[in-house]
Amino acid sequence: MSKTTIWKQVFTIGSVGTGGFGYQDKILYHQTSFPKINFTMSNFTAEVIGTMLLVLLGDGVVGGVLLKSSKAQNSGWIVITLGWGLAVALAIYAVGSYSGAHINPAVTIGFAAAGQISWEQVPVYVLGQMIGAMIGAILVWIHYLPHWKQTEDPNLKLAVFATAPAYRRTWPNLVSEIVGTFVLVFALFFIGANEFTEGLNPLIVGFLILAIGLSLGGTTGYAINPARDLGPRLAHAFLPIAGKGSSDWAYSWIPVLGPIIGGVYGAIFYRGIFEGETDAYFWLTTAVVLIIMLMAVFKQIKEDQN
Repeated sequence: MSKTTIWKQVFTIGSVGTGGFGYQDKILYHQTSFPKINFTMSNFTAEVIGTMLLVLLGDGVVGGVLLKSSKAQNSGWIVITLGWGLAVALAIYAVGSYSGAHINPAVTIGFAAAGQISWEQVPVYVLGQMIGAMIGAILVWIHYLPHWKQTEDPNLKLAVFATAPAYRRTWPNLVSEIVGTFVLVFALFFIGANEFTEGLNPLIVGFLILAIGLSLGGTTGYAINPARDLGPRLAHAFLPIAGKGSSDWAYSWIPVLGPIIGGVYGAIFYRGIFEGETDAYFWLTTAVVLIIMLMAVFKQIKEDQN
């Protein structure tokens, strides 16, 4: 394919007798038109980009608060939760019109369980989300390059990438992630049932994330998203982060399994209660969630009595 060369005059610098450079000089540039490539944004690409933005801005605000000598150091939990809420809103603005901006395997699996998308689409979405999360985490590492060595505590470095509980208790930690993600997916359904001014929905979802973080995030750091936790945790494991410690794989399954259970139940609960579809699937998931909660209660009571 031939190339078309176009010469254009951009602007004129000075002119004789006008206080300029004493001469008139035409600045030209050479514009070459290359063959056009038709590119259609796929669900996979959109989820990669959206989740990358989510993690870049979300883990980025955590890095700003936790890493030594950051100008945002010690600015606190409110800043972190607000940063994550805005990260979600911006990611939805970026790719919501292409893939629906799930940017979260728990949302994707929950939507599939409720019949909102086909199960065949789930692997494509989840793979895109995992890749995007890892890319976002790598960019956070690069962004804060001088700060890793200066930060002595390896746990703070891991916290930039992945969540950890305030108290390490398996069943209560699992319940926290289930409850937080239940609220997320359940709320996405009832938010979607309301009409807002065009373009407002992403901000509403951002406020939803802020509310979950403020009200429910203090126990486990509210992963509420398997990709948001597992992708950056993998990045933490293989990146040459100065002075890093363990990636805490013993805990890593909780912010994966908990959000999936909570996301599925949030979708099924909405379908059952608001749309009257209380089928066997509804009762089965309800039973699973109740059993997990009872286990958490019994375990904690037993521990408190010792």
